[in-house]
Amino acid sequence: MEVNKIYNESCLDTLKRCPDNSINLVITSPPYNMNLRIRNGEYCSRQIVKEFSTKYEGFDDNLPIEEYYKFHLNVLKELIRTSNMIFYNIQIVTGSKRAIFKIIGELSEFLKDIIIWDKGYAQPAMAPRVLNRRTELILVFDSHNGISRQFKNANFDRGKLDDLWLIKRGKKITDTHSAVFPEELVKTIIENFSNEGDLIYDPFMGTGTTAIVAKKLNRNYLGSELIEKYFKTIQERLCVANNELF
Repeated sequence: MEVNKIYNESCLDTLKRCPDNSINLVITSPPYNMNLRIRNGEYCSRQIVKEFSTKYEGFDDNLPIEEYYKFHLNVLKELIRTSNMIFYNIQIVTGSKRAIFKIIGELSEFLKDIIIWDKGYAQPAMAPRVLNRRTELILVFDSHNGISRQFKNANFDRGKLDDLWLIKRGKKITDTHSAVFPEELVKTIIENFSNEGDLIYDPFMGTGTTAIVAKKLNRNYLGSELIEKYFKTIQERLCVANNELF
């Protein structure tokens, strides 16, 4: 598997080619399944207000709940096979919550900890009598020692890193992809849980923030991005990063 490369394909295709335990650290934020809604007590697909509807242009983000569950369970199992440590950032919304809760139970043997990302403020809920969502969860999976809360490889001293991270939202990179990982969030994970020369993988690369930050911090990167438009955006951003570094 060639590193320092982004593959324009499903992450499951990329992961099939990755040997066991070949990735040091995974950092990712998969699609929210935002467009799967509930009507009359049943799940239904519905395009809602555009600015809240999806992370991706051309991606419906409305898998049936069982398909969403099976897909992300399969991805996480492959990540556990290939990777030492996984930081899986998710948002609890109507279209994901049952699937996420099932996955937490299914993979509890590998779930090491949960970090709360506080974005500083919440967008108003899209329906009455619904809590505003100010936070997201980072599920931390350890493929070798999930039973312990102690990290085998970590760069922070005792008492110096909390499980609540107050980090503002990322800046919009394109008009059609507003849910961007903030560089500070990726930097916090990479600096505290990896070393220079390690391989950092993002299976849902989006606009490339994980790769950009990994490069700046002297880590190797690997990424998968299904949508060609964002794949091209990543290449452009990496070119700019290369010019800034050299």
